[in-house]
Formats: sequence, C-alpha cells, structure tokens
Amino acid sequence: MDEINIGFIGLGNMGQHMCLALIQNSYKVTVHDINRQAALPALELGAGWADNPKEVAQKCNIIFTSLPGPTEIEAVAIGEDGIFDGITGDSVWVDLSTSSPKLMRRLCETFASKGASILEAPVSGRRSDENGATLNGVLSIMVGGDECTYEKLKTIFESFGDKVTYTGEIGTATICKLANNMFQYSMERVLVESLTLGVKAGVPAEILMQCIKNGAGGSGRILNVSMPDTYLQGKFDGGTGSESTFAISKKDMALALELGREFDVPLQIAGGTYNDMTAAVNRKEWANLNYRVYHLLQEERAGNVEVRTQPKD
Repeated sequence: MDEINIGFIGLGNMGQHMCLALIQNSYKVTVHDINRQAALPALELGAGWADNPKEVAQKCNIIFTSLPGPTEIEAVAIGEDGIFDGITGDSVWVDLSTSSPKLMRRLCETFASKGASILEAPVSGRRSDENGATLNGVLSIMVGGDECTYEKLKTIFESFGDKVTYTGEIGTATICKLANNMFQYSMERVLVESLTLGVKAGVPAEILMQCIKNGAGGSGRILNVSMPDTYLQGKFDGGTGSESTFAISKKDMALALELGREFDVPLQIAGGTYNDMTAAVNRKEWANLNYRVYHLLQEERAGNVEVRTQPKD
C-alpha cells in the first residue's frame, strides 16, 4: 500500500471530528454521507466527494465508516452500491461504529472472498472540552482484526486517537466496546441512585457530589487499585479483620437501603448488590475472605468464567 487514499463514510457527531483530524494530518480523503451538508466542513478543507459507498471504495484503498449501528453498517457494506461492490483485494475497510460481533465476523468472511481486509475499530471518548472546543486526537480506539493490517494502519489511528489498543481477532474490539458502554451507563445509573437518595434525605447535590468524588468510589481507586489488586488477581484473603470488612460492607449497604425505604427512594442496583453480599456471606467457605469475593457469584452465573489478569511486575 504505497499511496494512501482514505475514504470516510458517515460524517455525524463522531465521524466528522475523526474525518477532519485525518485531513488536518495531511491525508488525502474522499467523503460520503447521506446528508451532503454534513460533508461541507471536510469539503472546505479539501476533501473529495463520492456519490455513494461504492464510489468511495473505488477511489480509496482505506475506507473508514462511522455509522449509527448494525443496520446501517450492513447496508453501507454490502447493500446496493455498497463498499463491497467497489472494494479491491488490496484495500482495507475499517468500521469505527459500535456494532455486533456476529455481524463483523460475517462481514469479514464476505470481504475476504475478494481478498479485502476488515478491521473493527470502535471509539470511546469526548468530542469536545468543557467549553465546547473540538478535541482532536483524544479518543480511545479499540481495534480488532488481522494484526499485521492493524500495524500498517496504526499511525493513521493515532492521528485521531491517543489511546489505541489492539484487542485480537475480529469481533473482540466490538466486545470490548460493548462492555465499556455497559460499564459506563451502569455506573451512571448507580450514581443517580446514590444522588437521589442523598438529595431526598436532605443533602444538597453539590455537597453530595463532592463527597462521592472525594471518596473511594469516585477517586478512581476502584479501577486503578482495588479491583486490579484483589478480584482481578483472584486474591480474596482478607487477613486480619477480614470478617469485619465483609460484615461492615454488608452493614453499610443495609443502612443505605434502610434510608431508601425511609425516604421512598427505589434502589434497584443497590438492592441487587446487597442480595449478592448476603448470598456470599452465607457461604461458610467464604466467611473469612475479603468482601469482594461476592463478585465470584457473577462468575458462577456466567458459567464459571474466570476473570483474571497477569500479576503486576
């Protein structure tokens, strides 16, 4: 792949910023969107225009797509005048959307019949700062597919993303993105449970939010220290005071639920957590372990999957 000609299909909220970053990094780019108005910023910076995805694939050897979801991805990829109709054997299609692992694996097989490659590269991150200014090159990009193809395109990814992670074979990046989104939305939901409980019980939202941010849950310690050093290592030995740690954690959850009942605040996620704690503490073999051992209940429900990482150096 001597000369790089990039195609970009889908110039919505996410796609436009990534496309503009490519142009600003001096890549030759051809664009297409169902709404030509959305392409104006890219066209004004010198991008070329194509009337459909097929034409993009005919003109370019690297084609990016940033689309709403699986239905649109499939239509653009293999529908009438789609990418597949115009792609050649030495070209690469990179989908930046949040999709379905099953769909991406199926499309990978389809494109392989022409000798073309596919990378899935869903993104995560902010498009603008607190003042509304565009942020370029600050996205997290998860890339799945052939590793050699990924290495060839890594520099291009780095033109619009500062955290690029190769995840493995096709489908794995989409799995990572879906898990990431589930975590984000669920964390926001449990935060809202905590905030509605505190505010209804009489604490101003500003003070409550500051206390949560300053505490162990909001300081980043859970992701950076607590879970990596215990659960992800399979280390549940509590040492001195382990029984009281489990008992105190369960007691704290019980008091929060009691407060919720007092002020008529539904706490669905907190209630489920307390139920798991209760089930775990009732197991004699876990009685003397660190309270995070209750997370093993989820592993059991998932078919005894074991979630562990390599020990830190």
